[in-house]
Amino acid sequence: MRLAIVAFVIVLVIAAVAVLMKLKKPALPDGAQLYQGAGETDLDPNSPDNTLYVDLKDGRVTIRMRPDLAPKHVQRIKELTRQGFYDGLTFHRVIDGFMAQTGDPDGVGMGGSGVFIQAEFSGEKFVRGVVGMARSALDNSADSQFFIMLGDGRFLDGKYTMWGEVTDGMAAVDAIKKGNPAANGKISGEPDKILRMHIAADAK
Repeated sequence: MRLAIVAFVIVLVIAAVAVLMKLKKPALPDGAQLYQGAGETDLDPNSPDNTLYVDLKDGRVTIRMRPDLAPKHVQRIKELTRQGFYDGLTFHRVIDGFMAQTGDPDGVGMGGSGVFIQAEFSGEKFVRGVVGMARSALDNSADSQFFIMLGDGRFLDGKYTMWGEVTDGMAAVDAIKKGNPAANGKISGEPDKILRMHIAADAK
């Protein structure tokens, strides 16, 4: 009986320590700036203002943005897009059957715009065509990097922010140059690029 009580106390202590460690986990990297935008107010995913065109070497990709799921992420993506931030950026990490990642101005997977966005996790499934926000181990560390799913990745569900979905042009996404799976998708030689990224409402 005494051993059972001791064992129970040990379990409680371990559980308490785990909770405290989780509470102390930093929400952001040291000195990081958190995005202060209020969030996109046009919540219609089919609005031209929520339709994104990504022009690649093999054609145009149309993304329906989901401000109903991630209003802050969509607002920030729009801001960066309208600044021309994404034009010319490379797909620096591409894993066949998994995803193609871009949005790093340094092209190595460590850079961004310098502003982090609060996580907006949802119950949406990470399946082929879904567009999600890349981040580090910290929940609120998404910046400018995003990825397009080339296949299903349900292990990402609820852990990454889903902010869009490809509605047309997946063939052009599939044609993006693949990296070495053994090197976490790192590209050898010249990577493919975003030729231009713009919003349908702004198109002339």
